[in-house]
Amino acid sequence: MAALDGLKVLDLTQYEAGTTCTQYLAWLGAEVIKVERPGIGDPGRSVAGKGRDSYYFLSFNNNKKSVAIALDTPAGRELFLSLVPRFDVVVENFTLGTMEKLGLGYDVLSAINPGIIYATIKGFGTYGPYAGFKCFDMVAQAAGGAFSVTGDPDGPPMRPGATFGDTGSGVHTALGILAAYIQRQRTGRGQVVEIAMQEVVATFMREPMSQREWRSSPIQRRGNRTVVPTDLYPCAPGGPNDYVYIMVVTTRMWDALIAAIDMPELGMDPRFATVRDRHAHGDELWEYIASWTRQRTKFEAMEHLAAAGVPCSAVFDTEDLLANRHLRARNMVRTIHHPAVGEFQLLGPPIRLSDSDVELQRAPLLGEHTAEVLAAELGLTNEDLADLAARGIIGLPDAAHAPA
Repeated sequence: MAALDGLKVLDLTQYEAGTTCTQYLAWLGAEVIKVERPGIGDPGRSVAGKGRDSYYFLSFNNNKKSVAIALDTPAGRELFLSLVPRFDVVVENFTLGTMEKLGLGYDVLSAINPGIIYATIKGFGTYGPYAGFKCFDMVAQAAGGAFSVTGDPDGPPMRPGATFGDTGSGVHTALGILAAYIQRQRTGRGQVVEIAMQEVVATFMREPMSQREWRSSPIQRRGNRTVVPTDLYPCAPGGPNDYVYIMVVTTRMWDALIAAIDMPELGMDPRFATVRDRHAHGDELWEYIASWTRQRTKFEAMEHLAAAGVPCSAVFDTEDLLANRHLRARNMVRTIHHPAVGEFQLLGPPIRLSDSDVELQRAPLLGEHTAEVLAAELGLTNEDLADLAARGIIGLPDAAHAPA
């Protein structure tokens, strides 16, 4: 049995923050119905001009069903409202005020389903001086402080490469939904789950912000070096991602490192006797360690040092992740076939429950499940569906992209 079997979600999300939330719920077994605009769908389907059903879209919409409804028409709105009493959760990450303009705000939905859990993701929340500002992942990361601590000490602030603002907000929203769902089991009442992307990124800043205890100025960028010799070191053959990151934070780790690189003399060198000494002579120590790492590939260095008890990792690039033997051994890398793009690889769900098994399924075609869902949930006949499609109220998958 899937952990969230029986939880029914109406997914009005787009791009990444909201779609991450609903993907996590779907990965855990919830029935997620993605409601999209006929003919267009989630704009993530064609992100960066990549055409229909981009890999971006396919990466964030596994295990969902797609129903195409024109919510901006009276008939489409009524069709959606007819579904609401049959579902537990509605999730949206539209621009502030969009749901209210459509006549689908929480007050409307809760009036017809008092148990509905209404989750909303906004860049800066639903109130406050910045509430009306538009937001994407990078904007949230700048506003949440992540830029300020990323980059070289003498360089400008830098955007972190991973999308913590979007995906982090999605995961936080899923957690909030599950908390509200558990509370509803006790009270019978639904509620609003509100997530502000700026605040999510700010919570990821708790560690650097904790340094304010002994600092009187903003935390400075430190590049890759923290407590010497924690740093990034070059490896063979010298490609753009041929590096290993070594982290040494205790005396035991220091001893393990110098033994692993066969340089025990460093432990007797007065320049490196204490943490303070190593910091003062950081560049010299870096060169000693780099002379060892340069003779090995990043994975050779990683496995040798890790086996010796030194925390470290090769710098994995995007191709390394899909080819990595450890991730493959854990079934994290999956191969999926999609009728619009063929076979491709993607990462599977990172949450593993010992007593809940959910098969990973491809992302849906636009409107692929419109007929199935509306017939099952509302009892619409083929004639009803054909009429709604002819009027542009719903969308059905075209023959060219229909699944085999």
